[in-house]
Amino acid sequence: MGSRYFGAAVLEALRQEPGVEFTSIVAPAADDRLAVAGRAAGLPVHVLQNPKVVPGEAIAEGTDLILAAHTHARVSDAALARARLGGVGYHPSLLPRHRGIAAVEWTILSGDPIAGGSVYHLADGWDAGDIAAQDWCFVLKGEGARELWERALAPMGFELLTRVVRHARDHGELPRKTQDPRFATKAPMIRRAVVLTEDQPSSTTSVVATVMGPDRPGIVSLLSDRAQRHGANWTASRMERLAGQFAGMVHFEVPRDKAESLAQALRELEAHDLRVMVASSEGGSPAAGLRGLELELVGDDQVGIISKLTRILAERGVSIEHIHTELASREGAARPIFKVRAHLLAPAAVTADALKQELATLANAMMLDLALGDRPAQGS
Repeated sequence: MGSRYFGAAVLEALRQEPGVEFTSIVAPAADDRLAVAGRAAGLPVHVLQNPKVVPGEAIAEGTDLILAAHTHARVSDAALARARLGGVGYHPSLLPRHRGIAAVEWTILSGDPIAGGSVYHLADGWDAGDIAAQDWCFVLKGEGARELWERALAPMGFELLTRVVRHARDHGELPRKTQDPRFATKAPMIRRAVVLTEDQPSSTTSVVATVMGPDRPGIVSLLSDRAQRHGANWTASRMERLAGQFAGMVHFEVPRDKAESLAQALRELEAHDLRVMVASSEGGSPAAGLRGLELELVGDDQVGIISKLTRILAERGVSIEHIHTELASREGAARPIFKVRAHLLAPAAVTADALKQELATLANAMMLDLALGDRPAQGS
């Protein structure tokens, strides 16, 4: 049982294991990625009527082990009783540390230098069952929750769950070690607080420079030197080497009285065999009647993701304020992972829920994980 990318990936990994058969798939919705993968594999799929509870009838007769892979539903005692060995789940922390729904986020917020994953027995109490398998990893400096999950904790989950299933297959039982409650911490859902403040007149102007040219050492130094001379703050940037060419975009905040001189200094970089475009703006707030949204799409790389996504956005009058795409390899996977992160500006009439419903059709058809929500106000 489970959901989304992790649930489907665990299913595919364990389908390759000899001596392992699936009696059924339990998912929170018929269009969930795990449910779709289960039907594609010819397996019976049980869709939960109540996504918070797994009832006894969801577990097929003859089941040896319940495997929970990214599920927030509580597995009832009746369900556990129908499996000979009970059930286990994967939690992305070194239990008993960070029990709860936001374990990876709290690992980062707590400044933990070490993270880990635990396969634990499903039992009474939130993530409090005995440990069946556990592993750890270092947290990289500056790493965010999503990066930590994708780099280390999700692959660790595949490996640990596979190890436990193999043990159950070969020995007919599961290892268990009681958690020490003295070291338990909670990881509740993180809710962002949005604080509305009255806009104050700004003493600075935004200057955005786009720079392209043959890649060589020193280009970034040329940009930062001009910014420093004019008292400008280097606010944000995107820079890459593409086919031997340097391509970069930089956003500066500069005092109003120095904006034009900075723009001129940046244009003069064309003498260094660079192509430069400069634009100035008085503010970064969305135009009247538009609201900011954040979008994330993650899934196996395939042709058409961007073209289909942008077509839907254009049809709804949604502008793309910023978009970043990335290909990331995954050990043991035939195809790389494609990631899209975008900041959108939507008309007030287009709600996040309505747009998410529209994009969900695309996400389900292309087996993508989708996240969409309001972007917090600047400074919140």
